[in-house]
Amino acid sequence: MSSSDTAPIYVKAISKRNGFTTLAIGGAGLLLSVLWLTLAPQWLFLAGIFLTSASLVTMLVGWFKLREPDHSIEISPSQILYHHRRGNWTIEWDNVQRIDCPRVQQGLDQVELEAVGLRLKAYAPFLKTVSPRLATHLLMEQRPLLLHNLPQNCDSGNCFNHEMFDDKAYVLENGEVLTGIKAMLANRMTQLRERLGYDVYISASDLDRSPAEFVTFIRQCQQTRPVN
Repeated sequence: MSSSDTAPIYVKAISKRNGFTTLAIGGAGLLLSVLWLTLAPQWLFLAGIFLTSASLVTMLVGWFKLREPDHSIEISPSQILYHHRRGNWTIEWDNVQRIDCPRVQQGLDQVELEAVGLRLKAYAPFLKTVSPRLATHLLMEQRPLLLHNLPQNCDSGNCFNHEMFDDKAYVLENGEVLTGIKAMLANRMTQLRERLGYDVYISASDLDRSPAEFVTFIRQCQQTRPVN
């Protein structure tokens, strides 16, 4: 991202691809299942029901693909903007401390998770941009991340149940006190920083390439962006 090229870079999620194709396949399957149930002998009735169910599921997947924004991530010289049908979040480059793939210990090996992690310098600017609907989605989406690198005193699993919905008030760096869903998200970010080292996570399904390749790409954007 050179100083002469300041146009935003748009990233189209892998999960967004082939929406119309998936919907069309489901529709064709549904038409076929109608003919099947109408013309096929009675002993093939269950197979027709199975085809109908599979076609409806395929159409539903295609519909959800089409509902997602055309681009999941927008990278400009000043910020990273994440798009979701439930809202957006924005991270200014000046607020980014580190970008990498989070790793967990499995035996003697360090294994990369299928996500990109961003460690922030301050939570307040980020949380200000997150809508309550998107915050709720992030809390649900990131629940599996809590299962990694559990504290040693968490053999019973009770700490996981407690941290899933940690709704205590959260005090930001500027002294502002958060309550409700924003406080829950801030507490979750703190927990994940302690476990995995990062505050915000972008799922591999929201990327157009592997997480490791995206980390290399976004670091290049950060290093070559024009600085005022």
